[in-house]
Amino acid sequence: MVILPADIFCTIKISFFLCSAINSCIHFQKPGERSAFLCNLQVVFTGGRTQPGTTKPDEGERHPYSILDGEPTREVILPSVIYLQKILRRRAFLIKSLENVMRRFLQSLEFFEENERKKLAIFTALAFSQKLSGLPPETVFQPLLKDNLVAKGLVLSFITDFFKEYLVDNSLDDLISILKRGKVEDNLLEFFPSAKRSAECFSEHFSKEGMLALVEYNEKKIFEVKLKEMKSALTAQITEETDIAEVIETVKQRVKDAKLPDVEVVKTWAKLLNTFCTNGKLELELIYKVQMQCYEDAKLMKLFPEIVRSLYDQDVLAEDTILHWFRKGTNPKGRQTFVKALEPFVNWLEEAEEEE
Repeated sequence: MVILPADIFCTIKISFFLCSAINSCIHFQKPGERSAFLCNLQVVFTGGRTQPGTTKPDEGERHPYSILDGEPTREVILPSVIYLQKILRRRAFLIKSLENVMRRFLQSLEFFEENERKKLAIFTALAFSQKLSGLPPETVFQPLLKDNLVAKGLVLSFITDFFKEYLVDNSLDDLISILKRGKVEDNLLEFFPSAKRSAECFSEHFSKEGMLALVEYNEKKIFEVKLKEMKSALTAQITEETDIAEVIETVKQRVKDAKLPDVEVVKTWAKLLNTFCTNGKLELELIYKVQMQCYEDAKLMKLFPEIVRSLYDQDVLAEDTILHWFRKGTNPKGRQTFVKALEPFVNWLEEAEEEE
């Protein structure tokens, strides 16, 4: 006699249970018969017909092999997803019934136990991972954004379990694609309670959960937004011919508030600088300005060669201008330090010139 492990045995029992549910569903031919399928879906999830977060008391005992009564593992829950997929492939119009059940459960997370919420999260992740026919992401994500659910931390817990399970079989790009279709990709902080709705809390939470790729993605997203905001603000000031001292102060404040790397700021404004640097004399004046700024700000001194290299890469500074400053520059402030720091780059330029 072969003794099966408990989780496999449970999976087999669920499979038989779902088979009987499917056999009773596949005869549904018309949209008017969706209510019967809706009841079957409730049984698959909870073992009985439900009100929000509860089972109806007059319906007897719950079926013992439903999703919520199984173990919170993909091995146990996956058969439910696969069998529902079979139904929906044969009766596509029934997807609306699944949407209604999912929406009802997700809006009622507070009525489920923590372990049950985890099972719902795993089911939802597997549903998208298996590309369950026609289930739109907004059906899942939009109902979660109820203020009371978010405030209690239930949504963050659910979405964390969802992300972790989905990323087992899928890439971060796949996850971002789903979030975009669900119209929440730009609002991930809305899953957090208001007191924890910050980039720092986001990074801390998902780093602790081992989702470093998601943390890096979010930080890059925030970085891009802040760069765009700074560019918009400065473009408006330049268009309005704002005093240059005020423009410089705006740049400093934006960089400080957003914690933007100085080299990235240079890259962002390369096109604007290129517009003004129309000849060698103006290019040389720009290098002198960079030299003075780096000399007056200690934390920028070590960035001088990176800034010059970035301006060269962005076609703001010509090779001849850089070599002229290196060999014959007249501004003495910090020159010795900056010349030494720039020497490797200059050597590279000279070697490239000789090869040509």
